[in-house]
Amino acid sequence: MNKIIVLIGAPGAGKGTQARLLEERRGIPQISTGDMFREMRTLDTPLAREVQAIMAAGTLVPDDVTYRMVQDRTSKPDTDGTYVLDGYPRTAVQAKQLEELAKEQGKEILAIEVDVPKDELMKRLTGRRSCPVCGEIYNIYSKPPKVEGRCDDHPDAELLHRADDTEEKVKVRLETYDELTKPLLEFYLGSGRLKKVDGTGEIEDIYSSLEEIV
Repeated sequence: MNKIIVLIGAPGAGKGTQARLLEERRGIPQISTGDMFREMRTLDTPLAREVQAIMAAGTLVPDDVTYRMVQDRTSKPDTDGTYVLDGYPRTAVQAKQLEELAKEQGKEILAIEVDVPKDELMKRLTGRRSCPVCGEIYNIYSKPPKVEGRCDDHPDAELLHRADDTEEKVKVRLETYDELTKPLLEFYLGSGRLKKVDGTGEIEDIYSSLEEIV
């Protein structure tokens, strides 16, 4: 039976990377809510206009509108088989809405958490640096540049540290994530559909664990 794979992971857990690998290697489409919202900005449909008005007002997009976006995107031919949802559902309410969609589409839901300890996430996020020229990402803890603060390929380029990658802001982001995601994890755990992969190893090892489950 075809599946809807729900990838769950904190900021910095690397779930986006794993979703891309599943798409590249297994042909499983990655459906990202971030991509959907970006697309909505450029479309001229009743749903897109509704989303644009909500975003322009600076308010949160309600669950039912997000659900309709997911419904709309996953009705396209590329999602006839198994697909990966990246960034949805975020709450237990959205998870219940997704149950309806799975029934409509005749698919089963498989939830996978990419599990990374908080101190490791903190290092990954606060240690990130990027080159303004080529976009290469470094990490002062796990992937430092040859010369401190400079890109290996563009030595004149000073590496950038994102304003929201400070310890205080990362701490808030991780706490908010925990708060929102706990009910979601409990929902899938309660229905016996939650699997976990260790997200602390090499990208290839994490992918192998993920592929075994999928």
